[in-house]
Amino acid sequence: MEHRALGNSFEVSAIGLGCMGMSEFYGPRDDEMSMRVLHEAIALGVDFFDTADMYGPHHNEELIGAFSSQSKVQPKIATKFGIVRAPGEYRRSLDNSPDYARAACEGSLKRLGVERIDLYYVHRIDRDQDIEETMGGLSRLVEEGKIDRIGLCEVSAATLRRAHAVHPVTAVQTEYSLWSRGVEAEVLPACRELGVGFVPYSPLGRGFLTGRFQEGAEFEDGDFRASLPRFQTEAMASNRRIADLVDRIAARKGCTTAQLSLAWLLAQGNDIVPIPGTKQIAYLRDNSAAVDVSLNDADLQEIEQGLAALPIFGARYTEEGMKGVDA
Repeated sequence: MEHRALGNSFEVSAIGLGCMGMSEFYGPRDDEMSMRVLHEAIALGVDFFDTADMYGPHHNEELIGAFSSQSKVQPKIATKFGIVRAPGEYRRSLDNSPDYARAACEGSLKRLGVERIDLYYVHRIDRDQDIEETMGGLSRLVEEGKIDRIGLCEVSAATLRRAHAVHPVTAVQTEYSLWSRGVEAEVLPACRELGVGFVPYSPLGRGFLTGRFQEGAEFEDGDFRASLPRFQTEAMASNRRIADLVDRIAARKGCTTAQLSLAWLLAQGNDIVPIPGTKQIAYLRDNSAAVDVSLNDADLQEIEQGLAALPIFGARYTEEGMKGVDA
């Protein structure tokens, strides 16, 4: 597996593993299957696991902790704080205060079974909390050895610059894929200006770019995509053309649609490390093999020209889910 550096020195596998769906949001969970996926990820050289305290809540960190306790090879773990929600509720509030960050960090350390967190993200930015105060609190956690590096999620370019002035930011994590490219305007250029790595989540469009929903959406109980604007029937009828474009080019390249989507992201720069999520070993293997797919200038131009003629229909989240996005 190819490795890349986030920030100046955080070296991780070029493709990471998003673990959220192992706990909730994408239908029923199966801890036994998830553990097999985590072991297979390490075997494939995927050593960058992404989690958060609000996934479950808490279950996902506990799962990663249980895995780490039995694995000979330790993954590099990124986790997050700042979204507060009750079990079984999607409704959330935000808390970026230094006191909450410290308490949340202590809880994550215990659940993960580690002495120090490799990369600790502010999950969503609270517009009512000064980012300088938040970063000051996190920098003290770095000084104490509780976290190694600081990251920000779904942050605006202006807030990133303010945060980075207080303490170096190693990575920004934001949705980025062939159907979510908003970061290209300001956030990604700011990351490169500051030497900050970029971690795209939902790099496969929550499964849409794989062609899985070509014949319409059938969601399991507990799958939050059923509520997302882009997955509503009318929006999907239009957005399906994007998945068709990806499928046509992938067929010509002799790879899967998932691999083409990930290869496109990898081709956007060596500072980009996508974290596709899955609960299935077959999908994990398929995703990890995307590092072997090479896209030339003609391929990238064909994708660019094709997407330019295909507008995206529907917002990324519901109004509740947009709390703290681009803040």
